[in-house]
Amino acid sequence: MGHDYELVVIGGGNMGAALLGGLLRDDTVTAERVAVVELSAERRQVVAAEFPQVFVSESLPNCRAAVLAVKPPVIAEVAAAAAAAGAERVLSIAAGITTAMLRAACGEGVDVVRSMPNMPAMVGEGVTAICTDTESDPAVLDWAGELLAAVGMVIRVDEKHFDSVTGLIGSGPAYVFAFAEALIAAGAEAGLPEEVLEPMVTQLLSGSSVLLAAQGNPAALREAVTSPGGTTAAGLNVFNEQGLRALVASAVTAAKTRSRELGAS
Repeated sequence: MGHDYELVVIGGGNMGAALLGGLLRDDTVTAERVAVVELSAERRQVVAAEFPQVFVSESLPNCRAAVLAVKPPVIAEVAAAAAAAGAERVLSIAAGITTAMLRAACGEGVDVVRSMPNMPAMVGEGVTAICTDTESDPAVLDWAGELLAAVGMVIRVDEKHFDSVTGLIGSGPAYVFAFAEALIAAGAEAGLPEEVLEPMVTQLLSGSSVLLAAQGNPAALREAVTSPGGTTAAGLNVFNEQGLRALVASAVTAAKTRSRELGAS
């Protein structure tokens, strides 16, 4: 079978479009050798306007490789279609979809990669875990890593850890955003003007993240900003008394469990 495109991104939603944008920015693929498949006519218009040199269609062309950026319930159908279209490598970004599911859908002769990206990939600052199965050529992880590096950090993790990665890293941005909402609400209750709250909290989290990335060791940084008997110590004492760590652990466990349920369905 001939290959019309080197790579097809199936699903033109936020994550699919983010990956495509990163690939084109990094020159990992050229616009002429990549296509996007999207069933929604409205979304096709959006993607075509953002990437005018990329072929955007509702039907799947022949391809050498495919990224499956669709929801978990349709992954099996889409993976099988990609294999039928000639894809020799298939990369899924759907939560809970195991390599065994991908293998069953694609059949023999196709290298499969399971991945778990997170939302900051939309701005090129994501973190994505990847793994493959024993039937695939291990070199497929190099290929997947090169693709996903266009939108952030890539780590290789044994599949047995993927539900935990999903609960921590995949869902993690929502925890951060929820904390931001809580800080904004707390600032409002403290009497701060509404118009300054979101910019201040956004910079608080952004600046703290940059500092953590630069220096590492969050415990040491926490200690550095906490004077004995000071204001920060008073605030942290409330976190400790109300069990912040246990609460976060429960949230990660709940998301991990849901990921496992998705993989079993």
